[in-house]
Amino acid sequence: MPPVDTAWRPSACWDTLRLRAALLATIRAFFAARAVLEVETPLLSAAAISDPHLHSFATVYHGPGPRHGQTLYLHTSPEFPMKRLLAAGSGCIYQIARVFRDGEAGRRHNPEFTLLEWYRLGFDHHRLMDEVAELVTLLLAGRLPLAAAERLSYREIFQRHLGVDPHRSTVAELAACAERAGLSIPPGMPGDAVDPWLDLLLTHCIEPHLGQGRLTFVYDYPAAQAALARLRPDDPPLGERFELYLHGVELANGFHELGDAAEQRRRFMQENAARQAQGQVPMPLDEHLLAALAVGLPACAGVALGFDRLVMLASGATALDAVLAFPFDRA
Repeated sequence: MPPVDTAWRPSACWDTLRLRAALLATIRAFFAARAVLEVETPLLSAAAISDPHLHSFATVYHGPGPRHGQTLYLHTSPEFPMKRLLAAGSGCIYQIARVFRDGEAGRRHNPEFTLLEWYRLGFDHHRLMDEVAELVTLLLAGRLPLAAAERLSYREIFQRHLGVDPHRSTVAELAACAERAGLSIPPGMPGDAVDPWLDLLLTHCIEPHLGQGRLTFVYDYPAAQAALARLRPDDPPLGERFELYLHGVELANGFHELGDAAEQRRRFMQENAARQAQGQVPMPLDEHLLAALAVGLPACAGVALGFDRLVMLASGATALDAVLAFPFDRA
């Protein structure tokens, strides 16, 4: 007899799937009480993320109309169209979106996952951290005990755990730090750029210690890691963004949003140049987003929170497969 196929069954148990539903209902009630509008935006776009660390799924449209034969991309985040809504006058908005990232599969990654993303007008990244802490604490109440949340600057976490200043250290100093930590250095690490070394040290030496028993917000990132955040003209300039960790797991990534269309175009082009230097294909820029920024993005802060990871922590699971009905290998 042929082997019995059991992969048709969900990998998550029914208690966990009910927990997902309960947490989604709580999220919607949280934002409804604050008059934050739920929106939906396309999953498929003619533009794609230019960040060289993210990879989009691509497909070709074969139907009628002017886009026949055009390559389209599944979004890695709903950020770009949500900012178009903000520029068009939506007010504060949120979305519970299915998003897609090629090449990301593992214990804490699935190529298709659920992202909670929201934008608050008049907030900076510090005020948004308050709201993120409020929501996550509410979602985990009675499920995961938490001490008071803490906030540490990017400089503080490097000084505390590695004794180096990430904003002043050279590549040689960071490489020596990695060697002292006993890290296996990936081939091709550059000798003229500090950011890959900072990422290596952060992910391997610092992140496992963050958020132990409490929410830990890390803020004020190097300017080169500002992404879509505003720069503050300190010495050196700093990106006004934050990340949230709990039990060593990165849960959220937030920004005091950049509204300068020319600066955003420059960053996109810089990222595409980095892609080409790494042998990757440059991505088409989102001209609709850039046009919206040129009209005017209201002053705001935004954040994306990994919902599946939150469910994983709330349920006590150790891998995403345990909180997804049908993960990638059962899809």
